[in-house]
Amino acid sequence: MLKVHLLDYVAGNIRSLVNAIEKCGYEVEWIRSPEEVANADKIILPGVGHFGHCLNSLAKANYLPAIHEHIKAGKPFFGICVGLQALFAGSFEAPDVVGLGLLPQTLQRFNPKNADESKKSIPCIGWNSATTVHHFVPTGPVTEYSNKSFYGLTPESKYYYVHSYFAPYVPGELEAQGWTVATAKYGDESYIGAIGRENVFATQFHPEKSGAAGLRVIQAFLDGKQWSTPSPLNDFATATSPPSQNASSLNGLTRRIIACLDVRTNDAGDLVVTKGDQYDVREKTDSKGVRNLGKPVEMAKKYYTQSADEVTFLNITSFRDCPVTDLPMLEILRQTSKSVFVPLTIGGGIRDMVDPGTGKTISALDVAKLYFESGADKVSIGSDAVVAAQEYWKRGREGDGRTGIETVSAAYGRQAVVVSVDPKRLFVKRPEDAPEGIDPGHVLKTTLPSAEGWEYVYYACTIHGGRTTTNLTVQALVTAVEALGAGEILLNAIDRDGSNSGYDLELINDVKSAVEIPVIASSGAGNPGHFVEVFRETGVDAALGAGMFHRGEYEVNQVKEELAKQGYLVRRWEGEEL
Repeated sequence: MLKVHLLDYVAGNIRSLVNAIEKCGYEVEWIRSPEEVANADKIILPGVGHFGHCLNSLAKANYLPAIHEHIKAGKPFFGICVGLQALFAGSFEAPDVVGLGLLPQTLQRFNPKNADESKKSIPCIGWNSATTVHHFVPTGPVTEYSNKSFYGLTPESKYYYVHSYFAPYVPGELEAQGWTVATAKYGDESYIGAIGRENVFATQFHPEKSGAAGLRVIQAFLDGKQWSTPSPLNDFATATSPPSQNASSLNGLTRRIIACLDVRTNDAGDLVVTKGDQYDVREKTDSKGVRNLGKPVEMAKKYYTQSADEVTFLNITSFRDCPVTDLPMLEILRQTSKSVFVPLTIGGGIRDMVDPGTGKTISALDVAKLYFESGADKVSIGSDAVVAAQEYWKRGREGDGRTGIETVSAAYGRQAVVVSVDPKRLFVKRPEDAPEGIDPGHVLKTTLPSAEGWEYVYYACTIHGGRTTTNLTVQALVTAVEALGAGEILLNAIDRDGSNSGYDLELINDVKSAVEIPVIASSGAGNPGHFVEVFRETGVDAALGAGMFHRGEYEVNQVKEELAKQGYLVRRWEGEEL
């Protein structure tokens, strides 16, 4: 079997990249020392997270001279995400750290506001373009891109990006040096999505998490096909959305639709996908036990083929014993990542704990590492985040560096940490009637008053699967976890869970106004119109569906078709063929 070498410096979910490479018909060999670089033909440098962590790790292990020699020798090199950023001179993310210097620019951080004052979330997470705009012709000047595909890239396709720092695109600057550049745009900032020259190729996006479009890119690099004639995509993939202001503030970034699978053990001891009303997942008669809607791996694959942009597994029993002993759930991640090439999130039990079998203390970071090694791209932290936020405020807006949010984000980047929030609506007659410990500024006037006619509401965070209500408001929580290092908020609304009545728009707008990081709307979706409504009425970055998909009432594709009709950019299913 043909081989490719991977240089891993503990960069997050490598399993998905290995699975993608194997699907392309190649075998992976690991580079364990700088000396082994010289014996490698094709090298891939993957990465997520911090520019400084990547370059310092490579420098400490003395890999940088070996990488330079590999590239100088004309051998194929492919950098992914931070692997692309490593090619540049430096980054404002780590001003004192020097990059490989193949490209002269310094990476910049996205501005959270566009020139028109519209807001955009940071990190930039989602599906965007990589359109080849120019390439250099040795016999002449910079020329417009023709109908040739550069490393399998196609202008109709969308690719999965997750980053806060970017290489600005300056027309003609790098092309004049012989580079071919593919661009993406986020708000009013245009940046390099992919770049290549001779034996060097790199992408800011993650091809291994970009479905069939990303697999084509990996295949093209492995086969050495720098330029090719692209095959036409299927009709659904090439369908265009009507122009609309709905997409103008994000440009090429699509609206993400996430399929969520609540997983737990049923009465027979099998892991099943289940769904209930306000966390009650049992059938109405005791004889039927836990509601069983299907097998997790099969359902994840189904939603992948329906064009789900991400798949989230939430273990709603929260690994009450110890996740390192939960081999069936880890196997679900491993099997899913072999055939589902979009981001996978796992939630439940990401916390410090004691192994009941050995008595050994296991950190939240160790638990997260286990999930990343099994195929997860992100971990979702729930009840532990509430405790971390409470301590953050007690310490006077300071972390202690030991919470799961802090340790995981420091090691893998904030984009790997999702905080799952379970707020509950509580009514008061007036803002000043809020209980002690509740900031009156966090009390909102609602358009949906209580049965008593009370028009003011605050959102109190709950823990233990919604069973315990705290005096921490949702604004206080999300502000704290963003400061601690969370990269995304999964916003559940207990009052809407299982209701099929639509998302809690007031809650979503409240949270979006409080944070800069992306927010995922969850709880209440019952039909495609609810997705349109939440994107139209809020600035939410993604929307999650569960029961309506599990019950077969609607498919993910149907949601995207409705969004496209309303002018929203969506990613289309391109099939599985390479």
